[in-house]
Amino acid sequence: MAGCEEYRHSCPFRHLESADVAQIILPNNWEPREYQRPLWRYLQAGGKRAFELAHRRWGKDDVCLHHAAISAHERPASYWHMLPLYSQARKAIWSAVNPHTGKRRIDEAFPLELRENTNDQEMFIRFKSGSTWQVVGSDRYNSLVGAGVAGVTFSEWALANPSAWGYIRPMLQENDGWAVFITTPRGKNHAHSMFQHAERDTAWFAEISSIARTGALTPDQIDEALAEYIAIYGEDVGRAQFDQEYRCSWVAAILGAYYARELTAVRNESRVCPIEAVQGVPVHTSWDIGVSDDTALWHFQVIGAEILILGCHANSGVGLDYYENYMRETYAKKGWLKGTDFVPHDAKAREWTGNGRTRIETMLSMGFKPELVPNVGLMDGINAARRTIPLCIFDTDTEMTGFAALENYKRKWDEDKKTFSSGPDHDWSSHFADSFRYLALSWRRAREVAPAPDVPHLQKILVADGVAPPPLKPASRRR
Repeated sequence: MAGCEEYRHSCPFRHLESADVAQIILPNNWEPREYQRPLWRYLQAGGKRAFELAHRRWGKDDVCLHHAAISAHERPASYWHMLPLYSQARKAIWSAVNPHTGKRRIDEAFPLELRENTNDQEMFIRFKSGSTWQVVGSDRYNSLVGAGVAGVTFSEWALANPSAWGYIRPMLQENDGWAVFITTPRGKNHAHSMFQHAERDTAWFAEISSIARTGALTPDQIDEALAEYIAIYGEDVGRAQFDQEYRCSWVAAILGAYYARELTAVRNESRVCPIEAVQGVPVHTSWDIGVSDDTALWHFQVIGAEILILGCHANSGVGLDYYENYMRETYAKKGWLKGTDFVPHDAKAREWTGNGRTRIETMLSMGFKPELVPNVGLMDGINAARRTIPLCIFDTDTEMTGFAALENYKRKWDEDKKTFSSGPDHDWSSHFADSFRYLALSWRRAREVAPAPDVPHLQKILVADGVAPPPLKPASRRR
């Protein structure tokens, strides 16, 4: 292996209390492993966009932590290390200990001598160079304020909220900053789509590092890992998860995903494609209404045996006036005819704000057309969604947002009992998934209140409940 000098940078900092203390060299007591070198060289050469799809225990976060340390002392700015959930960030990064050294990973990458202060509660470090580094969560992406952000690591990207990239990308573009996406696969979701783009785009670094390619584990260690997966999940699922985690297979669906089979069929049948609304037919909206967290909605039309999923949207911490403006502008821009707003059953009881009016009353006063969806249990709603997905064609604009949320919507894993709970894991995907359940419970009603006129180029068979029509070719509605 080449000497560390090839990778190290001299840090300009000297300890303030002792001028004769030797300079700290970055990366601090670390050098890339042989299989980490391609990514490290790309980043150190000034590369701006990288996607590393790598097996478990590859050292993805370590590479990015040390790159951030160097960046923070070459260019004063803000840097973020993003996990899918803010709640998991402390254990995964902030408090994580390197088992080989017994030291915290952040202390190895960011020596204490380089810091102005450290805020443990906010997981925030301010360096004497003027830069800052912070651990954040993709579930809180729209609360981030970073006009000076110059580098972001998106860790476990396949499990993260893909909307975070859409929010952060303009900041990095304006600041000529870098972004690194590191993950293991989780089915053919938004991470798969992004990796395909990265492979095609010469401005990106894209690499798949399977265990066969890196040789990071001995045969005995590989056998041990496989045996552990089989012991936890059973023979078939265990091998599939091992292939996903160590062989970097895109084929295995997200473990515990509610709609894995149905959404795989959607992708295989090319039912994620550019589509247009049928003129003269109302575009309805299904709502999952939140106050402190996201409000998520889907826009859809019912055309015979098909449900056209034309768009989706989510935001948090805003009032109904925001959605009034959003709906007016969206429908005017796209030329859509306003349909019914299908809302959850608790909208008739809960207040949106402190004005004493129910959400239904507030929506009516602002010109919406709210109608309550049937009040059924969670699993009944999920089963309705399973029967509805085969009828749907999704516009490509939903792929990195709502569709990705449906792919990621999964049962919660109980680490102590080594089994799935009966309920869903409440993460960034939950709001879009709840809203889609309401769509599944209301599309038949939408067809009744606003039946579609005859449209020659569309199939006009009205199917019985729960019976999927023959596969249709979405090309007839391609933009």
